[in-house]
Amino acid sequence: MYAVVEVGGKQYTVEKDTKIVTEKLVGKAGDSIELDRVLMCVDGEDVKIGQPVVEGVVVKATIEDEFRGKKVIVFKKKRRKGYRVKNGHRQEQVALRINEISVS
Repeated sequence: MYAVVEVGGKQYTVEKDTKIVTEKLVGKAGDSIELDRVLMCVDGEDVKIGQPVVEGVVVKATIEDEFRGKKVIVFKKKRRKGYRVKNGHRQEQVALRINEISVS
């Protein structure tokens, strides 16, 4: 059984006991959360596709870790004008462990 969930504007294919890295969510390491934006759920031959979400399907996960991602360099330049700006950015992220996909 697997499902496609939407977290932070991005879609992830998840199964039980898989680990995904998403954008920062509300909660601390060790907290349990429920992902209710399930777009598709597949259980063997039974396929449920949402319009836009599947009703009655919830993915339960645990926040394993909170960290900052790799640094992304933002460099702006205008030629022949002497304009150069260099900035860096590190996105806040969380690692989620999928515990259960429950269908009611």
